Amino acid sequence: MQIEIENFKIPIIEHGRSWLAVDKPVNLSVHNEPGQDLCSLLNSYFNEDGNLSGRIGFDSSFGFHAVHRLDRKTSGLILMACEKSALSFLGIQFQERTVRKSYRAILHGRLAGAAGSDDEWGVWDWPLSRNASGRKNPQGSEKRFPCMTRYKILDHSSHYTLVEAEPLTGRRHQIRRHACLAKHPVIGDKRYGTSRSVKYLKQRARFHRLGLHAFALELVLPNEISPRRITTGILPSEMQTLFDKDAE
Repeated sequence: MQIEIENFKIPIIEHGRSWLAVDKPVNLSVHNEPGQDLCSLLNSYFNEDGNLSGRIGFDSSFGFHAVHRLDRKTSGLILMACEKSALSFLGIQFQERTVRKSYRAILHGRLAGAAGSDDEWGVWDWPLSRNASGRKNPQGSEKRFPCMTRYKILDHSSHYTLVEAEPLTGRRHQIRRHACLAKHPVIGDKRYGTSRSVKYLKQRARFHRLGLHAFALELVLPNEISPRRITTGILPSEMQTLFDKDAE
């Protein structure tokens, strides 16, 4: 199911009583632009759609709240709750780090390793500060904390590597910073990549986004007992097209 709000098409991946899992478009803020962010757009839509609102138990006086963070420049799966107990139930799992988060990223260069093996996981474990100044100092100058990202190579093209990445800790921009430290920055990354590569992708490939997508979450949903996996299922078309053309 897909809803169209303003200039955005927002797929609803799954829903239940008091919650939604949506595929957030790139360059849409989650909650920092009142009236124009994801929470505001969903509230506006569900206030008008009584049928869908009734099925999920939407309460306009509470509205939609994001259960977790997702950067504006990153597309992909995000959980929204429209009832206080659901927001608390889901939020506690993120706070306690029991949620398994999976991203898909396209990295510059051919990351060493075999592609396609379910057991071939690598680990990036550079310690990171809470903030970073950019590609010249991705670890940051302040106190650094232990951090771990595990990754698996899914495929190689001529110039890029498609990976699955799972942040096991929760530093800001963790996957992007670790990829930069590995000398294989995420494509389209203005902060941790190079301006030259970003310019090349825009001019030659008409690629205008960050090559990072929140692909899946595994957690216990409201009114359920066991964890299960929710996924967007596919890469955004612009990421898939770029990778496929480079593989030809």
